[in-house]
Amino acid sequence: MRPDTPAENVDHNAEAARLERTADRYPEDAEALLLQAAAHLELAGDRPAASSLYDRLLAAQEGLENPFLVRALKAANLWEYGHEAEARAIIEGVRVAAPRDPAPWVIVAEALESHDELEQAQETFTEGARVVLTDVAEPPYSTHPLLFGRHRVRRMLGLAHDDWDVLADTLHASPVSLDELHDPKRVWSLGSENPAELEAEISRLRAELGTFRAALSRPFPVAVLHWSAPELTELLTAYPSLSAEYPSHEEHLATIEASLRELAASGTPNLGIVSGTVPSYEAFAASEGMSPAEISLLPQYATTLAARGRAVEWPPQRGATCWCGSGRGYGECHGE
Repeated sequence: MRPDTPAENVDHNAEAARLERTADRYPEDAEALLLQAAAHLELAGDRPAASSLYDRLLAAQEGLENPFLVRALKAANLWEYGHEAEARAIIEGVRVAAPRDPAPWVIVAEALESHDELEQAQETFTEGARVVLTDVAEPPYSTHPLLFGRHRVRRMLGLAHDDWDVLADTLHASPVSLDELHDPKRVWSLGSENPAELEAEISRLRAELGTFRAALSRPFPVAVLHWSAPELTELLTAYPSLSAEYPSHEEHLATIEASLRELAASGTPNLGIVSGTVPSYEAFAASEGMSPAEISLLPQYATTLAARGRAVEWPPQRGATCWCGSGRGYGECHGE
């Protein structure tokens, strides 16, 4: 889908079919591409077809980067076309698994919220916050929707603010406060004949739209390229001149961590890491009409992988394994 294509002019079924064909050509990007295809099918109203794509992904679960995200999306979709019992079972499974990624928590909690299960939604948002934010000094951008959603549901339930609600207010950058945006009485102002109330509601809606647009326009991460030890060996065997860039695997890993810390210290937001493979890199070089031995091609390859949704957030969430692939926790590996 072209970025300048108006949403109302999108043929969602055709776009889903295009993404499926692209996924067949680039299996390493299949997860991100098929999730986009499923979203288009949901927008087209073909929810059973979207469920089939989620099932296709889950059938290859061992290769999935975000299996709980896929499960959460499947549950939300199922509930929308009458499969409530199955959706609830999947949601409960996601909650029990307690993933470190905030996205599945947000999706299942919002599914509960949209079906007026406010108490369960509040509990789910709170569980998710407890899992991903306990002992975290500065909540990453990816966790903001978790805090904002929790604030919204608690406001609807009439619950008093707690520390996480205060944190959500602090993180919220809009000129209109979260308390005002999440005021349960807002629905009545839409039917008001009072010009002042209507003007205030228009201001709130503009603020919400601005926040939504900002989230959509958020750029893909500033990503640093990572090679696993076997991939780096294969790369240097095929293209020895790249040894100047990669003297050793240990130095390569140390350089990645140092570069990311330097970027973070300079105030660069939204940092990530992308992992390359030699076949993928060679295909990219061919598409650019350049030799894989060109060092200048490496950052372009990293940017392309990030744009395809291949970047993982840096630093990793609390308790997550290190990005380097050692299997150790980040805190006891490169996060020391």
